[in-house]
Amino acid sequence: MAVERALISVFDKTGIAEFAKRLAALRIEILSTGGTAKLLRDAGVAVRDVAEFTGWPEMLGGRVKTLHPKVHAGLLFRRNHAEDKKEAGEHGIAPIDLVAVNLYPFEATAAKASFSAEELIENIDIGGPALLRSAAKNFASVTVVTDSQDYERVAAELESSRETSLVTRLELARKVYATTSRYDGMITMELERLSAAAGRVELGAKPLLPEVEESDLQLGYSGLRPKLVPPGGKGYADFVITRDPAVPQAIHLVGMESPGLTAAPAIAAHVAKMVEETMD
Repeated sequence: MAVERALISVFDKTGIAEFAKRLAALRIEILSTGGTAKLLRDAGVAVRDVAEFTGWPEMLGGRVKTLHPKVHAGLLFRRNHAEDKKEAGEHGIAPIDLVAVNLYPFEATAAKASFSAEELIENIDIGGPALLRSAAKNFASVTVVTDSQDYERVAAELESSRETSLVTRLELARKVYATTSRYDGMITMELERLSAAAGRVELGAKPLLPEVEESDLQLGYSGLRPKLVPPGGKGYADFVITRDPAVPQAIHLVGMESPGLTAAPAIAAHVAKMVEETMD
């Protein structure tokens, strides 16, 4: 399916101007926002503002730019689905066939020596992950690029046939969900640093490890595992901590579904005691 329209909105602008120029040379309409749109215009690329495309301005200090039905319906409607096509036509939804987006640098912000709770929160990207997930869900028709290393591959395919292969679109969609999953995981961990009291949110020190006591663990038929098992879950029955019968100084820690970071401090304490007993 030929690419007619692309939406480009990136924080890391590495290689984006050259990529956009190659798209523009194929007469692909380019939608963009804010700093990305300015960069592309300065590079001589014709750009249509997303605000013009949607008929709705950017607002709330940039918090809302692309969160609009015309954008997400343009990404999500199934091109080979008669009812979707009918609804898109009725509501004036134009297809968006390619998305190039990368996210606010939340990880870099969290790694800084000093920053505020507000700064941390403002670097949580909302529109970017939403665009990526919408485009990736409809990979049957939409190409989604979140890594500048993929610009060359995508541009070359478009220059060859005006479309990308389904194989490429699927691979890029997988990369998107890996990216957004990791991004959400980082946010979840960093928000543990926040506390709310007296109507204010404060940022605390970053803990090295979650606080889990050894008493939170119990021995099972297969070794040591957390007492708290998710509702309806099978637990962590394959996690094993045991001495090697032939070499008592060797301690085996094995688990395909290990308790993970949550129980790590308690497990470390337990193993440390086993080592001390061996040394006595």
